[in-house]
Amino acid sequence: MTGGQAVTTRLRLVGVLSVMALLFGACSSGATSTPAAPSVAPSVAASVAASPAPSVAAASPAEPSAAAAPVTVEWWHITTNEPGKTIFHNIAEAYHAAHPNVTIHETVLENDAFKTKLATSLQSGEVPDLFQSWGGGIMAAQADAGVLKDITADIASWKDTINPGALSIYAYKGVQYGVPWDMGMIGVWYNKALFAKAGISAPPATWDDFLADVSKLKAAGIVPLAIAGKEMWPSMHLWTYLTLRIGGGDNLAQMVQSGNWNTDACKAAGDQVLKLNALDPYQPGFKGATYPQEAAAMGNGKVAMEVMGQWAPAVEADNSTSKKGIGTDLGWFPFPTVAGGKGAATDGVGGGNGIAVGKNASPEALDFLKFFNSVENATKVNTSNIGLSPVIGTESAVTDPNLQAVLAGRGKATFMQLYLDQATSPAMGTAINEATIGIFDGASTPAKVCQAITDAAAAQ
Repeated sequence: MTGGQAVTTRLRLVGVLSVMALLFGACSSGATSTPAAPSVAPSVAASVAASPAPSVAAASPAEPSAAAAPVTVEWWHITTNEPGKTIFHNIAEAYHAAHPNVTIHETVLENDAFKTKLATSLQSGEVPDLFQSWGGGIMAAQADAGVLKDITADIASWKDTINPGALSIYAYKGVQYGVPWDMGMIGVWYNKALFAKAGISAPPATWDDFLADVSKLKAAGIVPLAIAGKEMWPSMHLWTYLTLRIGGGDNLAQMVQSGNWNTDACKAAGDQVLKLNALDPYQPGFKGATYPQEAAAMGNGKVAMEVMGQWAPAVEADNSTSKKGIGTDLGWFPFPTVAGGKGAATDGVGGGNGIAVGKNASPEALDFLKFFNSVENATKVNTSNIGLSPVIGTESAVTDPNLQAVLAGRGKATFMQLYLDQATSPAMGTAINEATIGIFDGASTPAKVCQAITDAAAAQ
């Protein structure tokens, strides 16, 4: 979802570390052709067939130790918005009620504040027991730095309750270091009422139609697109999609693997961003906007679109004045195809949220992790629209039409690119975010963006 530096590393990650080729049959249950803990993560080639779901983790797990000595589990997460914040807190309280000797101490931080605090904490040797993770290159760097716990054996009895493709994003060199609680796909969220006001009858399927609709929205006095320029990662996802649509999955994977971004696809993606920029599509003050401000613009009906992940509806609502967002006026569509591009319409950019386990985590922390990922609690993630749980058996709990569309898009994807700022190393993620925002705010050129990312890769 976002970039940022958690620990420093000289790790140079190969392309397979950044690519997921997922066949997620609607969050599917069943077997996969890829081992659950691949030698390099998060590359997944998961072909998931329908089969009976495995037995699931119990909602009220057994006491992990006979002794009732007081135990505190330090849990850091970034679910600052409602209803997710309360749901997470209630899960922690429910575990404490069942295990009075165990206190789940939550530290709830905004995204960027979390990354800053975590980096400082890890460098000082103070590692939380459980903390927010997106898997990928940053998690791999943390593993190499020795701050994570090998939980392969700890979760062996319940790992099959989680979609294997999603689970493998949190494995590295055959070792499991965390588990996912959310897995989805980035797309375009839009305001149906504003589209109708601009005379747009259906979402655009092609990039040319997208640009034409931006012009229609502008002509109707509507701000077409919100981006959080200050945080950089939201616009990076739009640029990534253009690179994927133009070059295709194999081409994008090769760029990450080789470190050479001086390609036709990379430069062409920048050219398309310039075409978008020329239409003046962004909200006033976008260069200094934070993600909550971007979400508020959507949630308050002030802009027509944002390119964002499956968490968008909940964040838009929580940051809106009414705390309800735009309700049934909110819609979702896959990122448009680009004429002449090699990428398939079903190729996606995605990922989700998970929990990494610190090196000194207690058995109680691991037991709480199991409890958190029970069907009962995972269902709460789906019914509250704060994410799309990869826990097998919870798919039917997704009733929101937009999230059903995201789930369907995820299920159709034969290639899924993990967020570039999470798939790569911390330094690379920062470099990609900093380079790509330059093309949106007019401070750089397509060629300079590609060269800057190539230079960053060479320095790894």
